[in-house]
Amino acid sequence: MQLVETVKKERALLVGVATQSSRRFKVEEYLDELAFLAESAGAEIVARILQERQSIDAAFFIGSGKAEEISSLVGEKGIDIVIFDDDLSPVQVRNLEKVIKCKIVDRSGIILDIFASRARSREAKTQVQLAQLQYMLPRLTRQWTHLSKQYGGIGTKGPGETQIETDRRAIRTGISHLTRKLKTIGIEREVQRKGREHFPRVALVGYTNAGKSTLLNYFSDAGVLVEDKLFATLDATVRLTEISSVHRILLSDTVGFIRKLPHHLIASFKSTLDEVREAEMLLHVIDVSHPLFEEHITVVRETLEEIGVDPVTPVIMVFNKIDRLENRGVLQYLASQYTNGVFISAARGINIEGLKERIIALLERHTSELTMTFGQREYDLISRIHDIAEVLHTSYEGEKITMQFRIDTRRAEWLKKSCSPKTLTRE
Repeated sequence: MQLVETVKKERALLVGVATQSSRRFKVEEYLDELAFLAESAGAEIVARILQERQSIDAAFFIGSGKAEEISSLVGEKGIDIVIFDDDLSPVQVRNLEKVIKCKIVDRSGIILDIFASRARSREAKTQVQLAQLQYMLPRLTRQWTHLSKQYGGIGTKGPGETQIETDRRAIRTGISHLTRKLKTIGIEREVQRKGREHFPRVALVGYTNAGKSTLLNYFSDAGVLVEDKLFATLDATVRLTEISSVHRILLSDTVGFIRKLPHHLIASFKSTLDEVREAEMLLHVIDVSHPLFEEHITVVRETLEEIGVDPVTPVIMVFNKIDRLENRGVLQYLASQYTNGVFISAARGINIEGLKERIIALLERHTSELTMTFGQREYDLISRIHDIAEVLHTSYEGEKITMQFRIDTRRAEWLKKSCSPKTLTRE
């Protein structure tokens, strides 16, 4: 008889607040996404509460009366965790925990929990650990409410203050250690990127669960995990991808973006997101079947701006999951709004060739034709040209080989630096 250990799911209550700046129907949609996040983290959604207020309450976020109501509901329904759709201040968490006798978690906390469970590589684990420590540091006070408090004045510093300071020092030390570790990993990544710089670099970006990994797998047989979950993959994956007989690119997939992605998490994932920052072209993958896809587009654009992507970087809008659309008229509207749009289904392979043609057209906008003459002993360089360029004509004269080829402008600069001074170049 085989025993199977099962983990009891935590029963969760979701809380959202609609104010003058955030209308009720939008907050309801945000709570749907929060439910997806909570379920991805392993919670069972028992109930949700949406409160309408003029503004956020500084002490309780939701107001003391609503906090008492939630406290009663927690007892009645056996709720283990209350999850808020917005980030809470340390003071708000401390006040809520005094009234509501269960775990209080905000949106950043649940995202960090998912990231921690999904991290696989050394880099991803280090990035998540750093983000968790940065998240914990300002929230330490609530962990020591059973100890003495500091009220000020000589002789009033109790053991609670000492314990808090000890923990703060430990966390700051951990942050410093992880930051140094990530810098080392970043240097290793930079060396790897330099070794690949003779290929055009294209990055997949998009809202989480938009289908980036599915598209990468279709292009390159990368074998990246694909699940209908938020943040199914965190690690940057880079694959050399052949999109035609003469065009090869380095295609990278990295962590998906989401509304209210914690700032310290973005900072921690800097080395991973360098793949996006340094790409020569972006494929912005959009789940066109999602009711909030236009807001997702805005979130991705704002996040790209926040991480420092050059605004002149070419972007192809890849509207994915068209096979799930009930109203096909949406595609006509989008085609008129986004002249750089391509409509595909990565899961079913619909119009992938059309996407490849668009990529090739963009690549060839930045190409030049060169004619270069090499000695026969420069076979490594000749072989490299066949790998990274479209060879148009080759002729042989004695010990010399003359090649005419079309090549990406940036690759051309790299090639010229690699050639011997005797190599003749005509453009």
